Amino acid sequence: MTDSQASTNTSAAPGTRVGTNPVAAAPAGVRTAADVVTPEVIAQLTRGVVGSGRTANHTPFTGEKLADLPESTPEDVATAFERARAAQPGWAATSVRGRAAVLLRFHDLVLQRQSEVLDLIQLETGKARLHAHEEVLAVAVSARHYGRMATSYLKPKRHTGVVPTLTKVTELRQPRGVIGQIAPWNYPLELSVGDALPAFVAGNAVVMKPDTETALTALWARDLLIEAGLPAEVFQVVIGEGPVVGPEVVSRADYVSFTGSTRTGREVAQGAAARLVGVSLELGGKNPMLVLEDADVEKAAAGAVRACFSSAGQLCISIERLYVHESVADAFVERFAARTKAMRLGNSLAYGAEMGSLVGERQLETVTQHVAEAVEKGATLVAGGVARPDIGPLFYEPTILADVQEPMAVCAQETFGPVVSIYRFTDEDDAVSLANATSYGLNASVWTKDGRRGHRIAARLRAGTVNINEGYAPAYGSAQSPMGGMKDSGLGRRHGSEGILKYTEAQTVAQQRLMPLAPSYGMDDEKYATLMSFGLKAMKAFRLR
Repeated sequence: MTDSQASTNTSAAPGTRVGTNPVAAAPAGVRTAADVVTPEVIAQLTRGVVGSGRTANHTPFTGEKLADLPESTPEDVATAFERARAAQPGWAATSVRGRAAVLLRFHDLVLQRQSEVLDLIQLETGKARLHAHEEVLAVAVSARHYGRMATSYLKPKRHTGVVPTLTKVTELRQPRGVIGQIAPWNYPLELSVGDALPAFVAGNAVVMKPDTETALTALWARDLLIEAGLPAEVFQVVIGEGPVVGPEVVSRADYVSFTGSTRTGREVAQGAAARLVGVSLELGGKNPMLVLEDADVEKAAAGAVRACFSSAGQLCISIERLYVHESVADAFVERFAARTKAMRLGNSLAYGAEMGSLVGERQLETVTQHVAEAVEKGATLVAGGVARPDIGPLFYEPTILADVQEPMAVCAQETFGPVVSIYRFTDEDDAVSLANATSYGLNASVWTKDGRRGHRIAARLRAGTVNINEGYAPAYGSAQSPMGGMKDSGLGRRHGSEGILKYTEAQTVAQQRLMPLAPSYGMDDEKYATLMSFGLKAMKAFRLR
């Protein structure tokens, strides 16, 4: 079947809307789930997982079971932490350069064997192959960055002591111990091992709980890291239901890394706070994109497709709110709608599709409800708005809504699907205020031909990352710079120095030389106080910090 012969949804009842997005043709000889997830692969990947029960995961493409998996009980989680704690001191004793070398070998292996994990990501998440490839790129970038920069981030740092030359001060960075990581289903490679890499190179062990439905991808990454030289016991994986296994991970970890919903993030934070351990949280978003009157409308429309519909919109940093200047709104909507309606949907393990499936029934239900309620209350359906069971049970067309307003759920609640709402504005200040009028603050996008203006507006947006003339990739992919959320979108940052130093404890070592910080050499306490006061004035005069 060619693209021009692509099917549409022919199973709808008479009088209902049918789909219009074309279906990407599957190339001849394309692999199937049975070709990829063999008994040998399952045995290899689940080796070493601590689990005394049995569970399974499924592919969104068809709903069929992919693999039987070990399921961890609370006792199994305790065993995983015991193993990790026993292995961590030996790993920490390895030099930083030695640990970094593992990441660099892992970088090469990921790129060499990416076809393996692309198949797994697609089968477990239902996303298009190009969107799965974004995860490969992100993990390779992170491995290279921390493989090259870890020695600089972690090296001892000299500081000025209380009495210069007499007080020698060094700041050390010690690993926290065992990191508990709870990873989500939507980016099962990048948001699992991508967050674990800086923890490992900092000298920690990790106990990870991936989502059960995407566990094979995380286990593939673990297998590859072991091949790259990471001691197997340093990286433990536990699998099971979130409400059962998640709290057990939080209750035993020396630091918790969590990516997921804001509601669950609050629970994780409370559990960590009760034990006085640190936590980093990347949570939800209702991310805005501003198209200014001087934007290149054609480029902005193409960028909006990428920003709104990558991974079927199941991305914390994807755009769900579009604010377009009135003077270019008609032209933008026309071009954006045309590109959206032309997107090819597909479910094959090959490049060519521009959007894949939703991951589960809950996501499909949320998307369907948000769109139906908005239309019922007066929103205009510009594109999409229909499920595509002819392609797979969880496919939903990329959808554009106009005339959205409160109290429609899609206006303020995170949809986390291929749905975007368009709003028009005439005043820049109003657009900024509307973009900031949300409890979330994860990502934002600004489109303008004037770079200085774009930077000026970006500084006014309450979001952890802002992209100018792109949706999300430049900021997220720049691994030297921190990435994270403001407000209800989370705590802490991944990437850059903050992304690795959060996995360490700062330790100050101060050595006093020649004389103590106390009366000495015959001085009484009054003379000592006078001398120290004079010294402080002198240090200020000489601009010592």
